[in-house]
Amino acid sequence: MKRNRVSGFGIVGVIVLLSLAPLFLESYYLHLAILVFIYVMMTSSLRTIYISGQMSLGHAASMAIGAYTSAMLAKHLGWPMWFTMPLGGLAAMIVGVLVGLPFSRLRAIYFSMASLFFGMMVTTLVALAPEWTGHYAGLPAIPRLFGFSKVPYYYFFLALVLLTLLILYRLEHSRLGMTVKSVAQSYLAASSRGINERGIRILSLGIGGFFAGIAGAGYAHYAGFIAPESFGVMPSIFLLVYLLAGGKGSFAGPIVGTAVLYLIPYAMAGFEGYAPFFQAAALFAVLYLIPDGIVGLPRQIMSWVRRLRDRKKAEYAA
Repeated sequence: MKRNRVSGFGIVGVIVLLSLAPLFLESYYLHLAILVFIYVMMTSSLRTIYISGQMSLGHAASMAIGAYTSAMLAKHLGWPMWFTMPLGGLAAMIVGVLVGLPFSRLRAIYFSMASLFFGMMVTTLVALAPEWTGHYAGLPAIPRLFGFSKVPYYYFFLALVLLTLLILYRLEHSRLGMTVKSVAQSYLAASSRGINERGIRILSLGIGGFFAGIAGAGYAHYAGFIAPESFGVMPSIFLLVYLLAGGKGSFAGPIVGTAVLYLIPYAMAGFEGYAPFFQAAALFAVLYLIPDGIVGLPRQIMSWVRRLRDRKKAEYAA
């Protein structure tokens, strides 16, 4: 109980600090914070798929579906953005479910490869309707939510990511979430208990796709421009790196992993172009030194300290 209370105070403190950030940060840093919020939504929704026993290598495609759906409806049909953004999430969810129907029987590397090809297919389909999507050159002049000031966008995406994390947390720790995790641990055992493990995996794809689509729709109306290359294979790989490096076994893992790995290159002025190298180095360090990810680093350090202390005691005793 006491530990939960301390964690609760810590979360409230972080939210308060984030709420006050626009008073101290320049426009450029607000822009980086907004992108972190968007990618935290993406990585956390990817973990929702992961805990069902599936690893998607095309998760950025769901972001693309949400972004293009909302952007095209708002730009070409003049629909209100507050209506098209939920439709973008709904479109990504529907596509995720439809893709899950034939792919749900695939597991491990086979599902990962199928999701990778799906992601490549989505970005290729952009070329089929250039008058709507802008072809490979991108779709410009997308209606913006709040103009060009970064402050309203910052608070909007802060509220959006907090709401997303709250919903995903409650889902993961609900009875449904326990069922999803049981399917990941052993689909055969889950099936023997009467659980529709195929339906659970499809549902996870739909939920993960919905929040990725919402993130994509928000990004489209923030940036005012989207292009297929923003949702290709490499963005999906980066999401996977954020998840693994942050700690796939913890709900906080994708949050910490995204914030740290996305911001490190920008914190080292002039090294932004070397972001993939920093992220790859962090991933290898986590895989070999910190199996629980960045969120497990304090616990790992304490383990190293205790081991060193025990070794010195043994040496003194000898």
